[in-house]
Amino acid sequence: MDELDALRQMRTALTREESSNRLALRANWRATPSRRSRRGFRVPMVSMMATATLAAVTLAAISLTSGRDQSVRPGGPHTPANALLVAAANVRTGPTGTYWHTTVITGKIYAVGQNARDHYKFEARMQYDDWTDQNGRACGTIQNLPARPWTAGDRRKWQNAGAPTKVRVPTQDGPGVLFLESPKKEQPCRENGERRFFGMTPRQLAALPTEPKQLENALLDLTGNWEAYAPKVTRQPMRALQGEKRVRALSDVAGTLLARAPAPPAVRAAAFRMLATLPGVKIEGTTTDPLGRTGVMVSLPLETTIPLGLSTAPRRLGTYRRQWIINADNGTLLAMRDLVATPPRGSLDLPPGDDGKPRRLTVGSQPDRFHKPGEVSEYETYKVVEWTDTAPR
Repeated sequence: MDELDALRQMRTALTREESSNRLALRANWRATPSRRSRRGFRVPMVSMMATATLAAVTLAAISLTSGRDQSVRPGGPHTPANALLVAAANVRTGPTGTYWHTTVITGKIYAVGQNARDHYKFEARMQYDDWTDQNGRACGTIQNLPARPWTAGDRRKWQNAGAPTKVRVPTQDGPGVLFLESPKKEQPCRENGERRFFGMTPRQLAALPTEPKQLENALLDLTGNWEAYAPKVTRQPMRALQGEKRVRALSDVAGTLLARAPAPPAVRAAAFRMLATLPGVKIEGTTTDPLGRTGVMVSLPLETTIPLGLSTAPRRLGTYRRQWIINADNGTLLAMRDLVATPPRGSLDLPPGDDGKPRRLTVGSQPDRFHKPGEVSEYETYKVVEWTDTAPR
């Protein structure tokens, strides 16, 4: 995709080649005309994102860590204005370099097992490194990171099951297998062409307004496919959206400005201030992100987290809410995570596949079918966000 590769569709190691539909979801598509040769963290965005040549079967290696309580417990007397405005005031400044470099680690939590009582959860992870020069020329690498049990309790259950070297997991495209070993291969930085962020070049990003209201007004002029549920791609100015749809689109672009795009510090500060003015944004206390960093939770008023512009949506049967984790002390966005609001239930007819046969989405195909409300379904962390003079390998 052309911008944040926006929430890169979190992917697992499947025992079969991915369908063309799935590969398309990993392409650079969002706010600019469809250009399928990109990677994207489904940044993926977009999709925080991968090229079709790299979308082959992947292997994951197991690395056991201490358990983590992943349920979110709201709390704290904070308001959006205080934490977000503190973050805006503390956005780090510094010299630019030859390359804008980001390291994004994405994770998806899979349920292993056949029932709610005896299942355990596994975390499948990918790392995306992207370099963009000041003219927008970009390249990137994709790396499998070791998969692992999600919590200490999940590790015990996995060990009690005999510590299998591969586990079967459900995916929305059919059964899959996670292999718990992975050959380490050095990946070259693959050229991605000219990088754009919701259609904006690095020079256009540098020219964005630095006052929150003016920034919002400028972003509302962006044209893209902003609908979460749409039978076909429909491009329109963000200004045409109202209510929650507009909040969703603005917060999505703000996340790109803070976590992926080479936006100047003053524009990042304005993005934090703009977010503080959006209706329904709430502060929910403190937490740690999947990398163990402490931050403030910012909940967005979204009932679903299906990526914007996904023409095949809805793909999931549950509902989800999005949460940011920010470090207000240095004005950085540490992570985004999607929390289960309503666990998957029921079924849904889907358009025919490439073979023309009818398809049906069911609870049994959902990776998080046994998740409880408040548990993490998937996440994206921003490990490195910086200017550097070090060239990609």
